[in-house]
Amino acid sequence: MEEKKENLEEELRKHLPTQEEILEVSEAMKQLGDPSRLRIFWLLCHCEECVQSIASLVNMSSPAVSHHLRLLKGAGLICAKRDGKEMYYRASDTELAQALHQTIEHIAKITCPEK
Repeated sequence: MEEKKENLEEELRKHLPTQEEILEVSEAMKQLGDPSRLRIFWLLCHCEECVQSIASLVNMSSPAVSHHLRLLKGAGLICAKRDGKEMYYRASDTELAQALHQTIEHIAKITCPEK
């Protein structure tokens, strides 16, 4: 019995995430703990939009949306590109962002618009 416990502990140590990996996930989840950021992130998982369009879709002011976008971008969940004077935002093409998107839809029992 003691040997099985030692083997299990050794296996757990091998697969234990690093502090850096845990911090990345923790920061992303912290940002999605805000309902407005969660809605914006979900939206950007399905389209690429500018601040004005996002503000209109989520019924918020542009400055408030900009604030949320800055935090989501800092957490690596979204990325931006400039087109003339406008910045367009979309969900990052990372494993973490995709996994969080799927988790949101699974928990909320919602489906992607294209499904």
